[in-house]
Amino acid sequence: MTVTIKTPAEIEKMRVAGRLAAEVLEMIGEHVKPGVTTEEIDRICHDYIVNVQKAIPAPLNYGAAPGRPGFPKSICTSLNHVVCHGIPNEKPLKDGDVLNIDVTVIKDGYHGDTSKMFMVGKVPEWAVKLAQVTQESMYKGIQLVKPGARLGDIGEVIQKHAEKHGFSVVREYCGHGIGAVFHEEPQVLHYGRAGTGMELKEGMTFTIEPMINQGRPETRLLGDGWTAITKDRKLSAQWEHTVLVTADGYEILTLRSDDTLPRTSA
Repeated sequence: MTVTIKTPAEIEKMRVAGRLAAEVLEMIGEHVKPGVTTEEIDRICHDYIVNVQKAIPAPLNYGAAPGRPGFPKSICTSLNHVVCHGIPNEKPLKDGDVLNIDVTVIKDGYHGDTSKMFMVGKVPEWAVKLAQVTQESMYKGIQLVKPGARLGDIGEVIQKHAEKHGFSVVREYCGHGIGAVFHEEPQVLHYGRAGTGMELKEGMTFTIEPMINQGRPETRLLGDGWTAITKDRKLSAQWEHTVLVTADGYEILTLRSDDTLPRTSA
């Protein structure tokens, strides 16, 4: 797979898909509360994407192959010690849970991919802190995006910020190029050394989506073939945005009204 440089027309489609993905996360917030199941949250998101946005939920049946069923739901819901790719189910949310909802929308053939952390009821202070540091790490990575920067610059700033607060960075999962294809080159690692890795060029689009653990960085894949959890069963947090490399910096294609970073670096 190669890195695709998007044309102005493709970038416009990415903006639309990104905005729709952001709108799903804005819409679902009021539904995330104790007693609600992630299955119900998935159904609400699915209906909104399909019926209101007239778009396609990218995760549904993603990865299907002979002898292997695809992902069974329209969003990923990763709860507490689930790192990523959690499958919505019938278990009700409870007070103190932390939940990542990951949404990818396809509109007019292009993908918008984003996730955010939701606090369910009253959440312990240290869980709030983990989510906050993870979001700060993502922001710090985004702020370094510009032509001529390197992927290692992003990885290093995220890793340093997380580890400074006593947390660890997941190694097995990373950000990725995105466009007409859900997952393409480059791989965007959330650890590394500044000055190394691929050089960023105007027109590249990719996700920055650090997964930061309260305890150790190791993960384990559950028997369903999708759900990744922390090996030590301690909490994990994740935030994600789809980002465009502009002529002089970045543009966040999945920006929400609750974000504190400006849409563009200009």
